[in-house]
Parts: sequence; structure tokens; C-alpha cells
Amino acid sequence: MLADLAMRDGQRVVAFDLFGDLDLRRSGARVVACPGGGLAALVDAAVEVQSRGVVYGASFENHPALVARLAKRHALLGNAPATLRAVRDPQRLAAALRAAGLRYPRTSATAPAERTGPWLRKPLRGGGGTRVRAWRGGRVPAGSIVQERIDGLACSVAAVGDGAHAVALGLTEQLIGRRAFGVRGYRWCGNVVPPRLPAAERDALQGQAREICSFLARAFALRGLFGVDLVWDGERAWTVEVNPRPPASLEAIEAAHGAGAFAAHLRGCAGELPRVAAARDGAAGKAVVFATEDVVVGDSERWLERGARDVPHPGERIAAGRPICTVVATAATPEDALAELEERAASMRAELEPGVEVAAGG
Repeated sequence: MLADLAMRDGQRVVAFDLFGDLDLRRSGARVVACPGGGLAALVDAAVEVQSRGVVYGASFENHPALVARLAKRHALLGNAPATLRAVRDPQRLAAALRAAGLRYPRTSATAPAERTGPWLRKPLRGGGGTRVRAWRGGRVPAGSIVQERIDGLACSVAAVGDGAHAVALGLTEQLIGRRAFGVRGYRWCGNVVPPRLPAAERDALQGQAREICSFLARAFALRGLFGVDLVWDGERAWTVEVNPRPPASLEAIEAAHGAGAFAAHLRGCAGELPRVAAARDGAAGKAVVFATEDVVVGDSERWLERGARDVPHPGERIAAGRPICTVVATAATPEDALAELEERAASMRAELEPGVEVAAGG
């Protein structure tokens, strides 16, 4: 996604990726794939390449030491390690938001004395809802927190900060735990623009989201693109988490509004707020399709023609629970966009073959 957004804005790109998917290799970017590696392998490769700057994506917000390594070699186009540590600390985030009169769920690293209402157990270094579970009491494992679960619609806002102020690029509804895309529970699998809410509620949420983003940029000196996960309870927006790097919702926002997100990111990193064009009519969505069983990919070349993204190579084996590809749709309404995403996911899933291992012996 980041490589695509950057090249749309005329940038020359070297993409460091753990998969080296088919569409990335056809994109025109120079691709350095580190299959079987992790984030550290990407950094090892990136520090050997000369560039005008480096932009990091998902999961790096949980690893400020790796971001610090990148910053030693390249101009960092994003938030510094100290910013990541501050805004990803639930206690510091809670204290700042509550002092400003903004809402944040009760959160604790130990079993809370007050047990009213439902609670969730989350990893401190998590993302995308992975390993989020209902908490019903007992010891809180090291590296985890428990957080009050707020009833409402899961949403997110993508914004650009200049270190003191912020502008919102787009507001989305998060797709959580949808079986049509192969996930359950609290796992994220996509976004729809705009949220499926009555117009009055959508406007109220938009206003509160802008206030939250502006406050966070000022309180934590956020620069460039960042995302805020929210829950809308019908009247109030509750901040749940801040992702201080380009958020995954940008694909849906760009499809709906043509936001010019990468250029906006560079301006924010330079200390300037971008101009945000008025939102266009219509809706869009993106969804990540996950494998519900071990599968083998067939002729995925055809998926490129149908606009799929993060496309695996023909013959690639994908284990149950892992992402297969990303689908994007535009439509007149968010309901139509979601229906189109579900139809595309089903169509691609029907083309997969069971990943059966055959053993031969004498």
C-alpha cells in the first residue's frame, strides 16, 4: 500500500517487504523481499540502501528500537522513537486524553479492582485485533493489558499532523471479526468509507474525531500520517488506540476521496499541514481476505486484472489464518461497498485449492 501511494505521487520507491507479492513486483518499485524474516530483517536490508528518506508501516510503532536504527541511516519520514514510546503507552495516552476531557476506556496492566461491565485482554505490542480476547478475571499476563469494552461502532480516522496541529483525511468504519473475510472475534479485516451511521451521527463523529486528532498531534508532537481507532457509542467517540504511522484505512479513503495521502504525509513530516479537499460523494471499502484452511493459490494473475492487491504468486501455499489478498471496491453507499467486497472475497476464495500435503514412500 505504501509503495503504491508513494508512486502515485511521483516518488521513486525501494520497497522492503516480507512477501514480495505479485502486484508489488509489477508496480515499478524496486523490491527487496525478505521471505521468512521479520521486521529486523527488513531493517537490516534497508540500512544498506541509499535514499532520501524512509517511511515505515504497520507494526513498527511497537518497535521503536528498530525505528531508531532506520533513523541512524536515513532521514526518518515519520514519528521518532520517543514519540512512539509515548503515544503507545496506555497510561500516558489515558492521562493526556482525560485531562483534555476526551474519552478513553478504563485500562490497566493488572486485574482491576472494579469489575463492572465487560473487559478485553490485549497485547501491549499488538495490532489488527490479533490476540484480543474477552477477559473474565484472573492474572493479567506480562506484556498485556485489560481494557473496558465500549459498546458501539468500531471506527477509525486517518489524519496528518505537523507536530502541533492535525487535519483529518477520512473517517472509516472498521470491519471486525467478519466471517465473510475469514476472521472472527476482534480481528480487523478492513474498512468502509463512510461509516454506516445516520447522517447526524456521522457529522457528530466527524467533529469529535477532528478534535481528538488535533489534540493528539499537539500533545504528542505527531508528524505525518497517523490513525486513531475509535468506538462511537451513539453520542461520544472513545479513543481506543493510536497508530502513529500510515494506517491501513488509506486504501479505502483514497478510493473514496482521492486524498493524495502520501504527499500529505511528506508535508506533515516537514512541519506543514496539507490542504484537504472536500470529500466526494460515494463510498468505498477494502477488505483483507484470510484463509480459513490451508490453501494453494491457482492462477492469481487473473486477480491483478480484477483489481486485487497484495496478490500471492501462482502455486503459493497459504496457511489457515494468514491473509490471502486484499480487495477494494467503490460504490454509491457503504452498504453497497461492503456487499461488493463480500462478493469479491467469495469469488476469489472459490478459486483456491485445498492445501493438502501428499506423502510418498516405499
